[in-house]
Parts: sequence; C-alpha cells; structure tokens
Amino acid sequence: MDTNKIILIDNEGNEEEFYIEEQTRVYGKNYILVSTAQEGDAEALILKDISEDSNEEAAYVPVDDESELAAVMKIFEEMLDDIDIQ
Repeated sequence: MDTNKIILIDNEGNEEEFYIEEQTRVYGKNYILVSTAQEGDAEALILKDISEDSNEEAAYVPVDDESELAAVMKIFEEMLDDIDIQ
C-alpha cells in the first residue's frame, strides 16, 4: 500500500498530519495504522473508524481497549513484517 497522508482534527479543532501505513477490517470495523513520519522512528497509532456508513467523512478514534488493541496490533504486525509496533 502506498503511504497516504491524512489530516486528523481533534475535539479542540487542532489539525495533525499522519501517514497511513496500513488498513484492515476486523468484525465489520475499519482500522488504520498511522504514523507521524514516513521513514525512521515515528510515533504510531491504531485508529478505529466509528463513522456511520451514510457519513461522507470518516470519524476515527484511537483504540483504547487493551484486548482490541492487542488483537488489531497483531494483525498489523503480520501485515507489515518489516516493522516493530510497540
């Protein structure tokens, strides 16, 4: 997958740029793995799409449930065998 740029807006209206490293769908939910930089060491987040199918724009939130995070992290690690997610 080509690395694409995404701009996320927090609840306070602040914009932050991320790079989409990979995406997957688990039990009907879409997840994306994003990073703060295209190369080298970067901060990474796993985000879950919580938007309704009828919405034009996606609404993403960080995955904060420990078991959900571990399961999705394992999938991304298998998809991207050249990276180490911590």
